Amino acid sequence: MSKVIGIAGMGWLGMPLAQRLKLLGFQVKGSVTRLDKASQLQRSGFDVYPMTISEEGVSGSYKAFLKELDILIILIPPGLRRNTGSDYVLKISHLLSEMEAAKIPKCIFISSTSVYGDSQGTVTEKDIPMPESEAGRQLFQVEQLLFNSEVKTTILRFGGLYGGNRQPVKYLAGRENLNGGKAPVNLIHRDDCIAIIFEIIKQDSFGNIFNAVHPEHPMKQDYYTAKASELGLDPPSYVNSEEGEKFKKVDSINLKKLLTYSFSQPL
Repeated sequence: MSKVIGIAGMGWLGMPLAQRLKLLGFQVKGSVTRLDKASQLQRSGFDVYPMTISEEGVSGSYKAFLKELDILIILIPPGLRRNTGSDYVLKISHLLSEMEAAKIPKCIFISSTSVYGDSQGTVTEKDIPMPESEAGRQLFQVEQLLFNSEVKTTILRFGGLYGGNRQPVKYLAGRENLNGGKAPVNLIHRDDCIAIIFEIIKQDSFGNIFNAVHPEHPMKQDYYTAKASELGLDPPSYVNSEEGEKFKKVDSINLKKLLTYSFSQPL
């Protein structure tokens, strides 16, 4: 009997992930926040439920969504970039309570390399994160919350996402006097994100932490200038970096060691 996999957050990554897992023979259930979107996806043949996670608790058809899942993939971003003051840790703690009540045995939590601070320089999974942003701090707290729970959790820290219609250079094109031109890029293509999640499931690699970032790290000023040229956009310009300035470079030991994973998509 195939595993039943739940994807909390059927968006830019969750939707193609669901399609891929269905093709591979898994039974897939998904959640979205809006009832109309859930209805639309149900009409398209997806088993989707409306579920909202707030600081007050979990609402919607969450019991039906969480019922009889073998694995839950949490793809719910913290949404803290706009300084909303949102308590992401509290939200996920409410979800965790419902996961434990539903007796979900395993979880993949999609985190971010923002848990590492720039001052840490080159990091691998062996390094303890020292986040410098509020989003990074809350993500790291959620990682610990899930990792120490009854649910056997794998933490997957993605770098900057690209692929499909998402090309980071589009947001930088033509901008001037940007900082961090000599910083290395820490990026990952959506296809590699999906493939890594599948390998974790296939190899039953739970209770682990993975940094998921392409192993090549060209400097931002070189990479984004080349990408802008490739797409016919105005290149961004950068100010000179200060002498001795440290930049974050995220590498992975565990992708090769535990999954023997090789990246398929070029930068």
